[in-house]
This record gives sequence, C-alpha cells and structure tokens, in this order.
Amino acid sequence: MKNIGKELFISILASIGMAMTIFCLAGIVFDIGFGGNFSLENYTFTKMVAGSALVGLGYGVPTIIYRKESLPLPIKIIIHMGIGTAIYLGVAYAVGWIGGSATVGQGILIGAIQLAVAFVIWLAFSSYYRGQAKKMNEKIQEMKK
Repeated sequence: MKNIGKELFISILASIGMAMTIFCLAGIVFDIGFGGNFSLENYTFTKMVAGSALVGLGYGVPTIIYRKESLPLPIKIIIHMGIGTAIYLGVAYAVGWIGGSATVGQGILIGAIQLAVAFVIWLAFSSYYRGQAKKMNEKIQEMKK
C-alpha cells in the first residue's frame, strides 16, 4: 500500500507539473498572439491556474488504474483518459477556455487538440515504461543464463 501511495504521489506531481507547463506555454502563445495586450480580470488567471492543477489531478490520479492487472489495457486507457477528459472539459468550460465567446466549432477544435495532447503524453509515458519493462526482462533473462 505504501508503494501505491508513493507512485500516486509521483504521478500527481508529474501530471500537475505537465498541466502547469502546458498552461504557461499556452499563455505565452496567447500573449504573443494578442501582441502583448492579453489581459485577464476578476481573478481569471487564478481560476485558470487552479483549473490547470485540477486537470493535472484529473489525469494523474486515475493512473492508479494501470496497477489493476485483471483489467485489459484498452479498458484502463478508457477509464484513465475518460476521467481526465471529463475533468478537463468541465474545468475548461468553468474557467473560460472553451465556451463563452468560442463557437461550437472552436470548442470542438479545442477539445480535439486537448485530446491529441493528452494522447501524445500518454503515448510518451507508455513507450517509456514499455522500454523499462523490456530492459528489466532482458536483465532477468541474462541472470538466468
């Protein structure tokens, strides 16, 4: 149980860090896009930072599902990405990333971009951990010889 808590803590820190990094990079893009006249009022920035942390939690906490060996990988992915995406969409609407002045088409595009980014991040982690597993299996095979 102690190991699960440590893994979950690391996953949460990593996911919040990634969410904040993506938020900051998007802020830079908008600031440049608006020619340095990008302004936020009524604690909008604070709400967006808190929203970014929630999105990080939304993707970080469900990673614990990958420890459940009895579930097939596609189900694990659907649970993980489904929870993360649902939280993202709720937060994105609440803090104004989508909705408001965005058209339905823009909202769909924003959602599609978010899903693509989440999937690319998932693929990167999946690839990394598969490589680690392969190295460990090779070491075990070497030790058996």
